[in-house]
Amino acid sequence: MGYLIDTNVVSELRRPRPHPGVARWFAAAPSDELHLSVLTVGEIRQGIERLRPRDAPRADDIERWLDDLHRQFADRVIAIDRAIAEKWGTLNALRPLPVVDGLLAATAAVRGWTLVTRNTKDVDGLGIDLLNPFEG
Repeated sequence: MGYLIDTNVVSELRRPRPHPGVARWFAAAPSDELHLSVLTVGEIRQGIERLRPRDAPRADDIERWLDDLHRQFADRVIAIDRAIAEKWGTLNALRPLPVVDGLLAATAAVRGWTLVTRNTKDVDGLGIDLLNPFEG
């Protein structure tokens, strides 16, 4: 069993009071089964760089958090490979998907993992195991 964690879920942990369902799920999940995509790393980096001109201290704080994520997920950050790209193409042919969401879904499908996301509607009905820790 494994889990691919979307940006909207992992970012929730930065909040002073994260959603109780997300906090509970992370506390119960075996850490060695939790994975991030390089796309999540990229989305976080994009957010840091967009914030930096307006609020450099906050951007630096988020960057330190990203550095911590790199350490926590050291060997569990998953790259996009050919199998994932091919699966994304197949899924996207069935129904046009937002690129990042589609690639996350393809990654989860190829690896046989559950995609942990708040945006289940974007990939629902594609035969991918989904978990929304914000529900319940």
